[in-house]
Amino acid sequence: MIETVGLTKKYGSFYALQDLNLTVEAGTVFGFVGANGAGKSTTFSILATLLQPTAGDAFVNGLSVTNNAHEVRKQIGYMPDFFGVYDQLKADEYLDFYGASYGIKPKEREVLIPKLLELVNLEHKRYEYVDLLSRGMKQRLCLARALIHDPNILILDEPASGLDPRARVEMRDILKELKSMGKTILISSHILPELAEMCDTIGVIDSGKLIAQGSVADIQAQLQSEKVMRVKIAGETAAALAFFENDPFVSKLLEVPEKSLIQFLYRGSEEDQIKLLQKAIAFNLPIVSFSEEETDLEDVFMAITKGVDTV
Repeated sequence: MIETVGLTKKYGSFYALQDLNLTVEAGTVFGFVGANGAGKSTTFSILATLLQPTAGDAFVNGLSVTNNAHEVRKQIGYMPDFFGVYDQLKADEYLDFYGASYGIKPKEREVLIPKLLELVNLEHKRYEYVDLLSRGMKQRLCLARALIHDPNILILDEPASGLDPRARVEMRDILKELKSMGKTILISSHILPELAEMCDTIGVIDSGKLIAQGSVADIQAQLQSEKVMRVKIAGETAAALAFFENDPFVSKLLEVPEKSLIQFLYRGSEEDQIKLLQKAIAFNLPIVSFSEEETDLEDVFMAITKGVDTV
């Protein structure tokens, strides 16, 4: 299990992290969602014992990352957002180097390395030089490197960054396999729909503060009190805009005249929606469609951090 308690990182007067309290249960996949600079990489660097917090602490299976860094490193595999590869080494030599660094004996490395390459679908590139591998292959090789000492926790910072769609699917399939092996996985990504598919829980961080945590369904439920409504009008939208602005349950209206669309947040119940539509028809508004938008993880992230500002 991973736990942070009041975790804070401050640079001068700037808070990269502020009082972060987070719990990730063993054997689960946790997705960390946030814009660049929100605090994801800072959190992961502290958990990986590469950065000291200003205040608070984090615990990996009960071990403090500040007081038991050496023991914590044995239990985690860390893949940073920017990783280094040694271009003059072949793929198996690269893994052999890191295996030796972890004190794994030569005979054990001979057995382990082919298995790791097979796990990340690189067995056919075993004798290729690293600098000849594609970006996606290098990403998977670095994931194999993080697994070399068989950690029970993986911390993966933007592992699908810069990958083409096929490579992202391959990475996602590998992570699913690792989850089935009982690994605890922390992963950050801007590819929000993919996080929704493979994560048990997610956390949304903004400006160094955790603003939401739970299952995708739980976080989506936070928006149920403010549904995203979309109305398409035949012709001019000015009259419709004035009509909906006067409703007490409506907020954050957005007009897209060129598409004859109006979008807004709605706090009323389903019965209130029915009454609103009936009133709009009685008002002779030329409504083509009146619907509640389905929200995916990306909608949730935007709504929680910024509010509805796009159609």
